[in-house]
Amino acid sequence: MKIPVFLILLTSFALSQTPEQKPDVPVEKWTKKTIMLIGAHADDDALSHGTLALLQAHGNQVYVVTLTTGNVGTQDPKLSRTQLAEIRRKEELAALAELGIPGEHYINLGYDDGLLEFEDRKAVVENLVRWIRKLRPDVLMAWDPGKNYQRWHKSDHRAAAYLSADAARAAMWRLLFEGQITQEGLKEYMIPEYLFYNDYDFADENTWVDISAYVEKTINAGSKYVSQFGPGWKNYNPNPPAAEVKDMKDLVRKWIRTKDGKPVEGFRYYSGLPDALGK
Repeated sequence: MKIPVFLILLTSFALSQTPEQKPDVPVEKWTKKTIMLIGAHADDDALSHGTLALLQAHGNQVYVVTLTTGNVGTQDPKLSRTQLAEIRRKEELAALAELGIPGEHYINLGYDDGLLEFEDRKAVVENLVRWIRKLRPDVLMAWDPGKNYQRWHKSDHRAAAYLSADAARAAMWRLLFEGQITQEGLKEYMIPEYLFYNDYDFADENTWVDISAYVEKTINAGSKYVSQFGPGWKNYNPNPPAAEVKDMKDLVRKWIRTKDGKPVEGFRYYSGLPDALGK
């Protein structure tokens, strides 16, 4: 008997779907893992500051990889691109210090803010693959590229989501960017677990991390981004008055979400082949 083509396609589609996943061990109990977070800008990791502080405190090694220098995100007419890039690096290092993450675990790939989508995609992916093969993370944290569809993010965030996914896929193949293997002594590597984050639509989240013990660290770290939040965006002051710092901390506190009465950060957890991370 001949099976209709549409039934074959439907069966294939159903089999391709990945069931809802949860980490076997709650994130709050992870230890001795290497965590690699990829963001577009210094401060993208702010969406996960409580989780990063928790992971670092529990004996994990946390690395933050930022794709751009953040050199255009200001309305202050007195700041040049170079000045802003330097400011944003200092702010990021100060924020990470609040979380207990060493400065040498911060990696900035130096691309221009606002133009990530127009960079040579192969070159960016190759750069990310090199770092994946060097660090060999147990967990990749990145902007969510989408589940069963391409998630919309603004500009650099959109590019960071898809470039991170492409890099995770490419890193596992020994014949992709093989010069890293034959000339640099690196080895192909498949990332086993993922925590995808988002900033406005939380519909695909399946994992929530209790950050109760790290709320103050989260608030203190978030308040370091003086050039991006509050008056500093239009009139940068490296040493803002106490009232402005308080306003910034209050703003960060408002951003913290709660679930079942506890402060949390939410993620879409995935484990398995990177080819299926969007399914």
